[in-house]
Amino acid sequence: MAIQKEPGQKGVNWSNIAVGGIMNMFEVTTLGQPLEVLKTQMAANRSQSMLQACKSVWARGGVAGMYQGLIPWAWIEASTKGAVLVFTASEVETATLAAGISPGFAGLLGGMTGGVAQAYATMGFTTCMKTVEITRHKTAATGVKPPSTWAVFADIYRREGLAGVNKGVNAVAVRQCTNWGSRMGFARLAETSIRRIKGKGESDSLGPMDKILASTIGGALATWNQPIEVIRVEMQSMAKGTANANRPAKLTIMNTLAFIYKENGIKGLYRGVTPRIGLGIWQTICMVSLADYVKLWVKGK
Repeated sequence: MAIQKEPGQKGVNWSNIAVGGIMNMFEVTTLGQPLEVLKTQMAANRSQSMLQACKSVWARGGVAGMYQGLIPWAWIEASTKGAVLVFTASEVETATLAAGISPGFAGLLGGMTGGVAQAYATMGFTTCMKTVEITRHKTAATGVKPPSTWAVFADIYRREGLAGVNKGVNAVAVRQCTNWGSRMGFARLAETSIRRIKGKGESDSLGPMDKILASTIGGALATWNQPIEVIRVEMQSMAKGTANANRPAKLTIMNTLAFIYKENGIKGLYRGVTPRIGLGIWQTICMVSLADYVKLWVKGK
């Protein structure tokens, strides 16, 4: 993320923790959560088209349905995972650039490290509970009022302990490692290409539109790992617990992959990729391009 260290800066740049938390809160509160809800709806209900998913989500409360899961879980997740991501990725990227590594590869390493760190540090239980909040409405179809999010959390913790509320964390870690490694790597590679096209040197800054274009490219290309996201949603979904006799009782990444492929084929592994492209672009713009400018502003440049 931070291509250059502030002149005279020594040691760790702790301000990136605040920058990451603030930027991720901004991302999820604007376009992030509606796209996340649509993506999860399609990944959990793989027979639905984009239009059907939009109608289903809208039927859950209109605009409020689009922001289902935002409070408290998405806010908790965003404020913590953003801080971990920007702090870790920035330090790794700055160190690797100082070692003479190319910006694209430095972005890849920074993103991968930041993605893994945020997954295991903060995202396991918050992503699980956010998915629970989005998918638990299926209980209402039986005529039973669905329990509150906190009641679901307490029930899972009572039955399964920390392992239950961190269900799917390994899939989350794989997703985040490939997500942010790809987003940052492709974005930095795109920035380098734009500099070359415009005849600029590596140390020359890019304009806002060039940065946004680079992040758009990075965010879109990073959705190649959509099957990992579909697997993660299936592992954490509360809507499928008893709906299919072929669904494994104890889910792992591999048997979940086999189950989805058997039930829905290769197309099932890419359900929800359209809203995820939009989500990936918006997240990369916020957490790479805009975050770069916020970090410079915090440094007083």
